[in-house]
Amino acid sequence: MIYLDSNVVIRLVEGDALARAPLVARLASSLGVAGSLTTSRLSRLECRSNLLRAGDTATLAQFDIFFSGVEISLIEVTAAVVELATEIRAKYNLKTPDALHYTSAMEAGAKVFLTGDRVLARCSDVAVEIL
Repeated sequence: MIYLDSNVVIRLVEGDALARAPLVARLASSLGVAGSLTTSRLSRLECRSNLLRAGDTATLAQFDIFFSGVEISLIEVTAAVVELATEIRAKYNLKTPDALHYTSAMEAGAKVFLTGDRVLARCSDVAVEIL
């Protein structure tokens, strides 16, 4: 299972063909496979909040389609995730959203954490791939 950081989801949905190409190539074997990709409800918040403020219903609809895809599993931000994120944030000196995402990947049993954020490369509990 691959965990998608919110910056990856944003590039997949809103990015131009050049920005999407490496992600689509990396995820090709997962597309259409039930539960092969996961992300947190935090990603849904991060991807949609600015669009809601701007009233961009067309792009919001694209995100809704993405998040309802058969391959996507949404992880809840539970008390256990928050507690572990506190430790991960301290251990790796991460920002709170990054710690919550990374901990969500750990809790989900993800094998890979896919991100565009180089700061997360310092984490070692789940393999980090930067695209």
